[in-house]
This record gives sequence, C-alpha cells and structure tokens, in this order.
Amino acid sequence: MPIIKSAKKRVRVARKAAARNSKTKRNFKSALKLFSKSPGTKSLSDAQSKLDTAAKKGVIHKNKAARLKKRAAAKAKAAGVKPAKATAKPAAKKPATKKAAAKKSPAKKKPAAKK
Repeated sequence: MPIIKSAKKRVRVARKAAARNSKTKRNFKSALKLFSKSPGTKSLSDAQSKLDTAAKKGVIHKNKAARLKKRAAAKAKAAGVKPAKATAKPAAKKPATKKAAAKKSPAKKKPAAKK
C-alpha cells in the first residue's frame, strides 16, 4: 500500500480508469460478437461505432480498430448485407474567402501628466 498522499491518489485514479476502460472494451467485444452471430446493417454500424469509441478513448489502437472494422465489413458483404445509406445530406461548402488582415489599434496612451 502506498504511504504518500499523491501515490494513494494515483491508485484511486488508476482504479477508476481501469473500470472505464474495461467497460469500453467489453462494449465493443460484445458488439462484435453480436454482429458475428447475426450480421446485419444495424449490428454492423453498432459494432463500428463501438470500435471508433474505443479507439478514440485510447483503449485500443486506431489501426486495430480500423482492421476490425474492415473485417466486419468484409463479413457483412460476404453475408449479403447491404451497406446503410447515409441519411444526412453533406453540408454545402462555403466559398473560400480571405479575411482582410485586421488592423491592430495602437495601444491607448495615458494622458500627459499635469505640470
């Protein structure tokens, strides 16, 4: 057991982080298992979402997440699952405009001291 106050806190923080990480890991593993049992569009998108979340939180490496997503997509394609179409319309791009350089106002001067 740590004696120093900061070391005690590190133990508490590490325990909380481990619980969070194990929950995230459990979520993506269960989503992948659910997808492998019954491949479908909904289960594929859910599994990919959970993998993205795990990669974003640093639980797994981003390349591992990409690899697992690719394998899941390949299984879905082999099973004949149609990919989900994006429902949201892509945002229209605004024309690029250059902003004029903002002129810096000179620093305010203090009034002259009275003589």
